[in-house]
Amino acid sequence: MFISDSNDKNLFSYLSTTFSYWLFMLSDGALRMIVLFNFHSLGYTPIKLAYIFLIYELMGMIANLYAGWLAARFGLTITLYLGFIIQILALGLLTFANDFYLEINQVLFVMLIYGLSGLSKDLTKMSAKSAVKLVVKEGENKKLFNWISILTGSKNTIKGIGFFLGAILIGYFDYKLSLMIIACILFLVIVIIYTIKPIINNKKLKKKDIKLFSTVHNINLLSISRFFLFGARDIWFVVSLPVFFYIFLESKNVSQFSNFLIVGGSLAIWIIFYGFIQSFAPKIINFSTNKLQESLLKSKPWFLSLLICSGLISFSSIILSNFSLYPYILLISLFFFGFFFALNSSVHSYLIVSLSNKENITLDVGFYYMSNAAGRFIGTLLSGLSYQLYGIKGSLILSTIFIALSYSFYNKIKYQKN
Repeated sequence: MFISDSNDKNLFSYLSTTFSYWLFMLSDGALRMIVLFNFHSLGYTPIKLAYIFLIYELMGMIANLYAGWLAARFGLTITLYLGFIIQILALGLLTFANDFYLEINQVLFVMLIYGLSGLSKDLTKMSAKSAVKLVVKEGENKKLFNWISILTGSKNTIKGIGFFLGAILIGYFDYKLSLMIIACILFLVIVIIYTIKPIINNKKLKKKDIKLFSTVHNINLLSISRFFLFGARDIWFVVSLPVFFYIFLESKNVSQFSNFLIVGGSLAIWIIFYGFIQSFAPKIINFSTNKLQESLLKSKPWFLSLLICSGLISFSSIILSNFSLYPYILLISLFFFGFFFALNSSVHSYLIVSLSNKENITLDVGFYYMSNAAGRFIGTLLSGLSYQLYGIKGSLILSTIFIALSYSFYNKIKYQKN
């Protein structure tokens, strides 16, 4: 393939990296549904399923802690390849999960191996999002926001489609064959990546220049804000909402298979909607200039809107929880939450790349997404605990508290001229 113009090379790098990321997230969404349906059918309780996802998020934290260092030392292409290879390895090992006789051994095995998928996911994500900074010129903040939003939004939309793909695979094929199909798809992606060779060779840093934590105050504030923001979402999304709706549908005498399709499908539609809004975030928020200061000021009212929306949902859960139509009201209201959450998530993803410099981009992005994974880890843990103790109301109220904390740290970010 012959590409001479630098602009064409930049576009080629962005498109090839995004394409790879899409297919990886398709497999990630499908794998989550396959694991969920398979192990529920084996009698796993929702809390045990949450434990599986907990290790997934923990491994994501570890990936983000060291992925930036790996990319800085060996290049983004290496971490991209590594992410795909680990995912294929995890898929292969998970095919043996049903062969255990003792449940405790099976649980531990699945927790550890599914955790590898969390490791691979964040290696790939860091590679894709760092690559965008390397192909956008300094000062082109509007363009950077557009590219980051499209990458992030499309990723979540594809992951939602992956939810449907996983449900179809496990419905028409058995557990092992479903995993093997996904592994084969990813192997073809690796071959394609190797053939087209995306141009994402970041400048490698010397060992003495590498720091695993950011020294930029604004990036630390943004990372803490991200921790609480994604913790807030997962407090109700991972365990609380699926269990709440499953119990509700069960009370309506909905069959178990239909129940899972409805609950899984609802989550998939929410994620697709969330990704769709992320992709259009630049047009909705409308940053009119390339000035970072304006971007910060213009984004804060949207964050406050998310806090107000979450507060109203929490308040309605207190006064309407015994109302027969409350589950439907809750589901609709969570799409409003998803609208504001998607906008703020896109702004965060743009700011971390914009605030970082090209030389340290993999380190700063890696540290930031480690905070993101830590938030999901805590959110997953609190999702099971809050629902167990206080039901869906407790989860929603705790989520609002997390958003308030996230907003308080975000509000402290000040523009600093480089």
